Amino acid sequence: MKKKSSVVGSTIIFIIVVIAALSLFKTNQTSKTINFNEFQNDWTNKTIKSFTVEEDKMLVSGTLKNGTTYETVVPSARLFQFIKDHPKSADVQEIYLKPATLPIWLQYLPTVLMILMFVWFFSSMIKQSNGAGGGAAMKFGKSKAKLVDPNNKKKVSFDDVAGADEEKAELAEIVDFLKQPKQYIDMGARIPKGVLLVGPPGTGKTLLARAISGEAGVPFFSISGSDFVEMYVGVGASRVRDLFEQAKKNSPCIVFIDEIDAVGRQRGAGIGGGNDEREQTLNQLLVEMDGFGENEGIIMIAATNRADVLDPALLRPGRFDRQILVGVPDTKGREAILAVHSKNKHLEPEIKLSVLAKRTPGFTGADLENLMNESALLAVRRAKKLIGMDELEEAVTRIVAGPEKKSRIVSEEDRRLTAYHEAGHAIVMKLLPRLDPVHQISIVPRGMAGGYTMHLPDVESSYMSRSRLEDEIAGLLGGRVAEKLVIGDISTGASNDIERATSIARKMVMSYGMSDTLGPITFESGSDDVFVGRDMGKSKSYSEEVANKIDEEIKKVIDEAYNKALTLLTDNRSKLNAVAEELLVKEKLEAADFQEIFARS
Repeated sequence: MKKKSSVVGSTIIFIIVVIAALSLFKTNQTSKTINFNEFQNDWTNKTIKSFTVEEDKMLVSGTLKNGTTYETVVPSARLFQFIKDHPKSADVQEIYLKPATLPIWLQYLPTVLMILMFVWFFSSMIKQSNGAGGGAAMKFGKSKAKLVDPNNKKKVSFDDVAGADEEKAELAEIVDFLKQPKQYIDMGARIPKGVLLVGPPGTGKTLLARAISGEAGVPFFSISGSDFVEMYVGVGASRVRDLFEQAKKNSPCIVFIDEIDAVGRQRGAGIGGGNDEREQTLNQLLVEMDGFGENEGIIMIAATNRADVLDPALLRPGRFDRQILVGVPDTKGREAILAVHSKNKHLEPEIKLSVLAKRTPGFTGADLENLMNESALLAVRRAKKLIGMDELEEAVTRIVAGPEKKSRIVSEEDRRLTAYHEAGHAIVMKLLPRLDPVHQISIVPRGMAGGYTMHLPDVESSYMSRSRLEDEIAGLLGGRVAEKLVIGDISTGASNDIERATSIARKMVMSYGMSDTLGPITFESGSDDVFVGRDMGKSKSYSEEVANKIDEEIKKVIDEAYNKALTLLTDNRSKLNAVAEELLVKEKLEAADFQEIFARS
């Protein structure tokens, strides 16, 4: 279409140029230009052989008797008066040219062509603007939802979603309703109008929504919450209306809104009031969901990792009345997810995904997919045909701590400090039975860290006891204690350890009620303003006297953990030295190596 309009425009321009050239064309014949006085003299002296008068141009041209051509410009009235007063010679040839009269269509042709050229130019500009901006001028209030064909080759089903068996069981009911709604209607049941998927980023909320569409074989409208909100008030509400109009035309279908907290936050909150455009969009969304006819066949699915900031009206029965928590998978779930993401990967036969699943506590589905991809990239980089356990282990460490920086120049003094720091962590963790076993120790810099001590749980637990939290703090402070005990000085290397230890101690006192002095009381308000910075928006519900006691209790927890780590490292100084010296030689110790050094020293 663009090519055709370009050809038409070029043709019009070419025609205009040709007409202009013809209208301005003049013969390049050599002629003598004279003024009227010279013409009068030649006329009187009878040297003029012929003359031609072009009345419309006031131009007189002709030939002298010596063969020279001439031309002069003179008003017609003056010329005729002169010829009347001075009759011409009998041998002079005279020609009078009347103004040329063109056909009416030819006279108006240049004007018409100019108008057509301007019309073509402006229409081309509008088309280009629409093409570049997605039709912004004409479709500004239209929904930006993408319609996914349920029958495409990349259809997602429940088989592609692993590690979420309970979540799939909850959603299977919706799939069944979309496939055969009659049995539910006959029973008088009302299927939930909206399903809210809540969970941390990367746990598979969007994948679950697409799997429902794939299983039910219905159209899937996908849009982000931020696609509704614009700087112009009313545009978001218009897009909501358009989205529901499209959904009703394609019923039964699924409408999926990702990151709904971008448009569904609480109304009228925050400093300076709310956001008019966002609140109007939310109001329209609430109205449209109320306007659904019962069992109309449109299922709303939304995803968010901030359910705490959503407006209560959005979560009441009749709107998003079913909430499904999509959490971080456990060991069994991670093994199933790894099996899905390793289908197209070439793994060595001896690799066991169950071992890798235990190696990745806290990983989400997205993390595990990234893990398998990183291991494949490492295998290619190392010119290997199969992905081995070395690549998988390295990929896990890269995701957790970053890539190794072997080229970084580290002084011998810093290497020694890092070795004792990491050895301090490892020894304290080994001596405190409630902590997870040490998996790997390294003094090779990774990311922002100069070294690391990695530990893995034997059994994953959903709860943390007070004694285990206290041991956790002692393990974090083991590096700082080792620096002070052996080097005789402290460094900035323990800053992150201290930050994490302080955070745990603060939560023990303020959130978990684990202080003997203050008792089982929480001092953190759960009504923080969702539009203001967390520290700024927190309401203080206790006195300054209690605040001093909280500070004292936090310091007490930290001091006790520090003294515990100091006692353990002082009593096991030989083990600390042995592990540190081995690290200076090998730079990295696996769990078996550490156990062997610990046992013999």
